Amino acid sequence: MIPITAPYNYGTGKRAEEGGQRFYLTENNAKVASVTTILSKTKDMTHLLAWKKRIGEEAANQITQESTGLGTMMHTHLENHIKGVERPGGTNTGRIMARNMADVIIREGLCNVDEVWGIEVPLIYDTLWAGTTDLVGVHKGEPAIMDFKTTIRPKTKDRVDDYRLQLVAYASAHNLTFGTDIRKLVVFMVSRDLQYQEFTFGLENFDQDVADWVARVEKYYYNHVF
Repeated sequence: MIPITAPYNYGTGKRAEEGGQRFYLTENNAKVASVTTILSKTKDMTHLLAWKKRIGEEAANQITQESTGLGTMMHTHLENHIKGVERPGGTNTGRIMARNMADVIIREGLCNVDEVWGIEVPLIYDTLWAGTTDLVGVHKGEPAIMDFKTTIRPKTKDRVDDYRLQLVAYASAHNLTFGTDIRKLVVFMVSRDLQYQEFTFGLENFDQDVADWVARVEKYYYNHVF
């Protein structure tokens, strides 16, 4: 069992959606753009559009829905494992796959997590961005923001750049709110054929990661308003 120390009072985040955009609400009910919305609205869509054109809109939507469902179920397995509660059952193909993928991350990734501060932690950076990170804690002796990802097939590091920016956004929000200095960002990823990958960002490059993320935020607010 990974120790859950809970040194911070994270509370619960209020989320909503409007006009196809996800946002969070502050205590004063001000709307704050979600990290995933900022990334999706400012990313290069060339590869995604080419993929949809190649396989067709209907097939692409089905794959996206299946991937979302599989990812959600795998997250539930991992959260339950960390909390020490019963994991989901079920014998259909999707549920078995989610369990097997979670087992890989437990065996290969969570074994290096020394301490858990919070699971599904809502974070807001002033009124600029907000999101929910999968895991905050200590990874190999260093405080870290961590996230679980599924993929159809293994990825190269340049293909997960938005994950780097997603996690640096969460780290920046955590540092601002709780006075921490988290600079380590870890992505635990598993493919459908159960190949494990782990990507670590930040550390000595953290300041540049922050600059890259802020550039995306500026681009978003230049082109989009609520």
